[in-house]
Amino acid sequence: MQPPKTVTEPSELQPFLFAAWPEVKKTKVRQWLKFGAVRVNDRAVTRHDHPLRPGDKVHIQPEKPNPAAEALPEGMRVLFEDESIIVIEKPANLLSVATDKGMEDTAYTALTDYVKQRSRKPAARVWIVHRLDRETSGVMVFARTEEAKKFLQTEWQRMEKRYLAVVEGQPPKQQGTLRHHVDESQPHRVFIRAAAADTREAVTHYRVLRTHGERTLVELTLETGRRHQIRVQLAEIGCPVAGDGKYGAKSAGKGRRLALHASWLKILHPDTGKETVFEAPLPAELAGLVRKEV
Repeated sequence: MQPPKTVTEPSELQPFLFAAWPEVKKTKVRQWLKFGAVRVNDRAVTRHDHPLRPGDKVHIQPEKPNPAAEALPEGMRVLFEDESIIVIEKPANLLSVATDKGMEDTAYTALTDYVKQRSRKPAARVWIVHRLDRETSGVMVFARTEEAKKFLQTEWQRMEKRYLAVVEGQPPKQQGTLRHHVDESQPHRVFIRAAAADTREAVTHYRVLRTHGERTLVELTLETGRRHQIRVQLAEIGCPVAGDGKYGAKSAGKGRRLALHASWLKILHPDTGKETVFEAPLPAELAGLVRKEV
């Protein structure tokens, strides 16, 4: 075991590790984090941006690579876990949960297997709190107990959800609010309709971050949580998400993924009620769509 280090000034965890163990290769430090070898105040931490405060004790307890983590689908990684919740970054083109069409690989089944291998208890499981579209990547939270699931779902409207999208064209303003009524009665597509008894209001706040050529990077904050909400609302204003053929994107096909990513989630932790933030940066293949040549 590496001797513990005491934090003397506020820092994020990964930069602290690099500075505190300069003799260790950075790839090795990242492996420590990935496989739960880094402990802060005797608690395993895997988040590279975990905040440190003066007086915190950081030590390393190297372990063999965790086969449960290695067995996760490509691109799926655990951002945080404790006894009540587990937070992942879901890759694009992976279902959140199974559909009625049959047994497919899903984030839920992969995470269930991961939890069972970690605990070595056949009854170990996770509970679904919310979903992301198959084509959308980003932050998802699952509950480790039924009590945590009930708390998170009851308080879900108080949670803050932000997405990043690369869209075709440019929104009419640098920031604004999209308000529409959506018809979710069809199983595979959502439609904008006039307000009626069978529609629901969808509200999305947006902010332009960067424009490059005919594409724009937009940050979106959800006020409501309708199916395909971001995709159909952006298409309605003439800015479909890049790669979204279902809603009219010209850039669909040719192996391109949907350029939508759940980047930021603030929840109330079910044990403490405290606000807790989880982030996943924009994937490189999406960032490249709006990166200016130097």
